[in-house]
Amino acid sequence: MITKENIIKRFVSYVTIDTESDPSNPNFPSTEKQWNLAHLLEKELNEIGLEDVVLDENCYLMATLPSNIDYKVPTIGFISHIDTSPDFTGKNVNPQIHSNYDGNDIVLNKAQNIVLSPDYFDDMLQYKGQTIITTDGTTLLGADDKAGITEIVSAMEYLVQNPQIKHGTIRICFTPDEEVGKGAHLFDVEKFNADWAYTMDGSQIGELEYENFNAASAKITIEGKIVHPGYAKGKMINSMTIASDFMRNLPANEVPEKTTGYEGFFHLHDLTGTVEKTVLEYIIRDHNFDLFEKRKLFIEQIGVDFNKKYGKKTVNIEIKDQYFNMKEKIVPVMHIVTIAKEAMEEIGIKPLIKAIRGGTDGSQLSFKGLPCPNIFAGGHNFHGKYEYVPVESMIKATEVIVRIAEKVSEKFS
Repeated sequence: MITKENIIKRFVSYVTIDTESDPSNPNFPSTEKQWNLAHLLEKELNEIGLEDVVLDENCYLMATLPSNIDYKVPTIGFISHIDTSPDFTGKNVNPQIHSNYDGNDIVLNKAQNIVLSPDYFDDMLQYKGQTIITTDGTTLLGADDKAGITEIVSAMEYLVQNPQIKHGTIRICFTPDEEVGKGAHLFDVEKFNADWAYTMDGSQIGELEYENFNAASAKITIEGKIVHPGYAKGKMINSMTIASDFMRNLPANEVPEKTTGYEGFFHLHDLTGTVEKTVLEYIIRDHNFDLFEKRKLFIEQIGVDFNKKYGKKTVNIEIKDQYFNMKEKIVPVMHIVTIAKEAMEEIGIKPLIKAIRGGTDGSQLSFKGLPCPNIFAGGHNFHGKYEYVPVESMIKATEVIVRIAEKVSEKFS
């Protein structure tokens, strides 16, 4: 049975393991501590009765739930990632469990006056009366994506324990380094051997997504020249001043905090600087591919203009594509979205079909030949101290996985 107690116990056991990834390390996984959760999951999958449980040299964990029907149906997959974001610490996570949430402020950390308030995070109000798991205000929680892992493992366990629920072959995979953009890089699609899959990596209950941003990174390096400030006239070139000028040339309203829906943005996420050298690191996002390309050209043109204005080689720009909008690969097989939508409706969930203002492993996997829409995992306010997840949402996500598995066996009988 999918019980609240079992979901909480499993989720807490996962989030208390530090699996923060490292964007500066090219290795797989980017942090050794991701192996700790991977090995625990490997043991657990074997214990609940899955087959072909394989943890490879790059920390990708795959397993199979064999079909229990006597006819062939498509093999489907479910995928989540084991790492947590390096944007905020995932060390020493101390989850707080709040039963029968009353709709008021939740004090996360009294000593530091850190409060999770529905006055600011109004989504909280839809979970009145439910059990909410939060941080203690000093770390992220890790529901992104350990809620997804909890749901997949719990669903597989439930299906093993309830063989009267008919299903075809199901493949699962837990990946490393999704949060640093590498989760799908070494994913072996051929080895996974599924017709399609779903990432359990969305946010609030009901989310179902098959569109995401086109994404690129931009590193802008600005070279200056230091001389004694008392003798600087006509000689000093202050790279930080030029960097400020560069930032002012980007549209002020096209930033994450001022955009929503399908609106794209430029996001400055890191800045380091001295007089001699300043580095700006941006991410570039847009759902529309043509607008995405124009955004990259816009940044490059600023660099050209600045090198004319301040001197050759003052500004160097490196732009790298990260992932693309999976809509292109999903639309030809929209029945896989319809199956998930119907599964939600049949267990009383209103589907929220919308575009992801971000990306998932699924966006890259779709371009590698594995169509992979995204389903809610239940969490909110990812990558920070205000992260929380309602336990009831995790239970519902687990039920969605079970129902999808059952529906595939029905639709293709």
